[in-house]
Amino acid sequence: MRTSSVLSLALAALSRALMQAALAALALNGCGGPPPPPPVADAGMDLAAPVDLGPRSTLSDDEAQKARTACTFTAGAMPGETLAKDAPIGPQLPIDTVVIIMMENRSFDHLLGDLPAAGQKDVEVAPPAASNPDAKGDPVARFHLDHFCFDDTNHEWDGSHRQYDDGKMDGFVVTNQGGLGDPDGRRAMGYQTKDDLPFLYSLATNFAIADHYHCSLLGPTFPNREYLYAATSFGQTENNVFTETKPTLVRALDAAGVDRHEYFESAPGSGMFGDFHNNDVYKIDDPNNPLFADIAEGALAPVTFIDPNLSDEDGSAHDDDHPPASAQAGDRFLQTILAELMKGPQWPHMAIFITWDEHGGLYDHVPPPAACPPDGLGPVDGKGNPLPGAFDRLGVRVPLIVVSPYARPHFVSHATYDHTSITRFVEARFLIPALTKRDANASPLYELFDFSTPALLAPPALPDAPLDPAQQAYCQATFPFPRPDGGGAPDGGAPDGGAH
Repeated sequence: MRTSSVLSLALAALSRALMQAALAALALNGCGGPPPPPPVADAGMDLAAPVDLGPRSTLSDDEAQKARTACTFTAGAMPGETLAKDAPIGPQLPIDTVVIIMMENRSFDHLLGDLPAAGQKDVEVAPPAASNPDAKGDPVARFHLDHFCFDDTNHEWDGSHRQYDDGKMDGFVVTNQGGLGDPDGRRAMGYQTKDDLPFLYSLATNFAIADHYHCSLLGPTFPNREYLYAATSFGQTENNVFTETKPTLVRALDAAGVDRHEYFESAPGSGMFGDFHNNDVYKIDDPNNPLFADIAEGALAPVTFIDPNLSDEDGSAHDDDHPPASAQAGDRFLQTILAELMKGPQWPHMAIFITWDEHGGLYDHVPPPAACPPDGLGPVDGKGNPLPGAFDRLGVRVPLIVVSPYARPHFVSHATYDHTSITRFVEARFLIPALTKRDANASPLYELFDFSTPALLAPPALPDAPLDPAQQAYCQATFPFPRPDGGGAPDGGAPDGGAH
């Protein structure tokens, strides 16, 4: 390694030590609280043994972006080969703990379409006159939902492609006919506001977001989550569990000696990979590895997944945002987790990625763009029968919020991303080769950060996430689990206890 690289690593370590000392002094001299726990050692940082950053490109930022857009890179490409020649990678990034929270089934326009009213003007949201035709061809306009829960909406492979309709984005109502209390499918055009979800909107306006972040394919939960964990669904378009071993990010982290943990309320999000999901996976209230104690003690793994309640539940207790879950319950879940993370000792060098696995069949106005096919596998149904189409297009837009001391405050990136952008960030930080062609060509979300300045080291004051008792009672009464009408098994019958 060049002397300049070693020096940059040393300066980075010194900067971290000084920041931790400053935080300790601040706690002792003006905040009235106890001093913070002892500083946490930097993940993988050993200045006595300089880190091999691997091969580096000779490309500028623009050249690297053009190469990725052209799907130039392939599986096995190291981060330094696919990014600009001077892009920070490995321990050059001031991030030692990556936390990933993947919620369920909400589109960007549905959840964050009220951002201009919340003070974020530089964002693309649905136009005021946006509508979709119903089965008679009559327009159904977007509308503010009366309740925080509603019947599940169609987000299957076929339904999502009909909603996309070659870019017309006009199939949301007609694919959602027959819902409880909504025979015409109008609920697909409903949305939430800043007053409904004050904590979520405060996160989105104080930290950094991307308004062209898409789920990874036009389809349901398991295949989309598989792109986060493996940068491909291995041809799957339905919610099937793999029993055979698959190459995944978790396996790559294990091979690189990077610790990772997953905390869950009811079922782990990695559960579709049956060969590994019980390793280093803990219930949030596990007496041996309780999440909140690990946060307070600075014991989170360098890569940590935190999952809400992903099992089938009633409309009030379900906090993962999957309809008929109450959106307020999802907001409360995020507040509960984020409040602890932002006061924990690992916060100064933490990056939290909050996203939703797919759009859930809810309207969004932005047509999904073309994407790099991850591999040579074509789509198949649950029985392995070939389906028309390919994995050459992203799915519908979903929210992405980056919460970190290094996040750009009140910032919106307009670049295109998908779930493998999070995968690629992890690979870039821990020097792991790409799993497929999709993550090899994914942008690792650097634009949402200013790695030179932790402008949000002192987190902003954020509002509480309220739970309206009357709304909660309505959701529980209207959408109990199990449902008297036989509903409540979303995504065409996702197994109980599994993500859906």
